[in-house]
Amino acid sequence: MLHFPALPIKAVLLDLSGVLHEGERVITGAVETLQWLHNQGYVVRFVSNTATKSHHQIYEMLRSMGFELNEAELFTAPQAARHYLQANNLKPFCILHPNLLPEFADLQSESPNCVLLGDAQAGLNYANLNRAFQLLEQGFPLIGIGKNKYFMDHAGLQLDSGAFIHALEWASGTQAIIMGKPDARFFAEVVQSTGCQPNECLMVGDDVVGDIQGALRAGLQACLVKTGKFKPADLVHLPEQAKLIDSIQALPRLLQNQPAPAC
Repeated sequence: MLHFPALPIKAVLLDLSGVLHEGERVITGAVETLQWLHNQGYVVRFVSNTATKSHHQIYEMLRSMGFELNEAELFTAPQAARHYLQANNLKPFCILHPNLLPEFADLQSESPNCVLLGDAQAGLNYANLNRAFQLLEQGFPLIGIGKNKYFMDHAGLQLDSGAFIHALEWASGTQAIIMGKPDARFFAEVVQSTGCQPNECLMVGDDVVGDIQGALRAGLQACLVKTGKFKPADLVHLPEQAKLIDSIQALPRLLQNQPAPAC
């Protein structure tokens, strides 16, 4: 793990599921904390590996929950995946949630030259996974929209797409290209949008690997919340330089001794 000198925090990057909400339930104090961050002058970004809703659907969901944000403040792993496909002239075989398929329809082809896999839920069936395996056996790349093991929603912990990505990697002997967290390129894109230095940015998340370890490797500061998918066993993997709070409601207390932010 790389270590960088901690600078006063000027920008706060917020994970969504498990930090701001669990399923349709807003986590206590989340709306008020976001308002406080804005009032204090922090640059705020919303970063998510969510692959079951389109960029605009996530934005509208957050707005309906009472969060004030601009759509340009939202950075998602599917958005990063689309940029990567376009930049590399890739035509994907998509295993995606129906909500995401329209966002990639113009990039698909009858002769795909890569596999794009996200949290497709019912689409993660044997036929689709076997078709993906056959493409990987031909040497085409596997691109994953996040590689999370599981996530928390109103029904409890749910298996995420990372398990299926890992299965395809193991079967085909290939290494997936992962979009979103914990990819350093994804963090770099978000940080660049803030106008701040990486070590002036604080990533707040409930995933000790994707959010916390990933952010620290990218040169950011990081804070784990004990909500969402958090389990006490995560503390074993929590880097020493990371911060820890009970929930997003405690974030103002963590930041209140910081100098006034100004990028």
